[in-house]
Amino acid sequence: MREYLTRALERSGYAVVAVDRGTAALPLIESERFDLLLTDIVMPEMDGIELAQKAGEIAPDMRVMFITGFAAVTLRAGKQVPNARVLSKPFHLRDLVLEVDRLFEMEQVPSRN
Repeated sequence: MREYLTRALERSGYAVVAVDRGTAALPLIESERFDLLLTDIVMPEMDGIELAQKAGEIAPDMRVMFITGFAAVTLRAGKQVPNARVLSKPFHLRDLVLEVDRLFEMEQVPSRN
């Protein structure tokens, strides 16, 4: 699945660094700048919520999007990482790209005072 998500995002113009677990992502987040953390919630060694919390300490401006197939886990994610988006499985690859596009469009819209 990770390969399909990577290809879909790359075809849409995004640069992607993909790893197979949260413990592999943290050193990258410490050494490079990323605009988005896209993570499954259920993973070996470190779940996506814990990864997002640790990543938020390292890079507080990085956006977070969770992917999950478990409704109960979605509620937990929303409470522990309130600014994160959640994309529920199953989804089409174009839905993923649309959600990522929306995350980046939000900051480009000027605020109205």
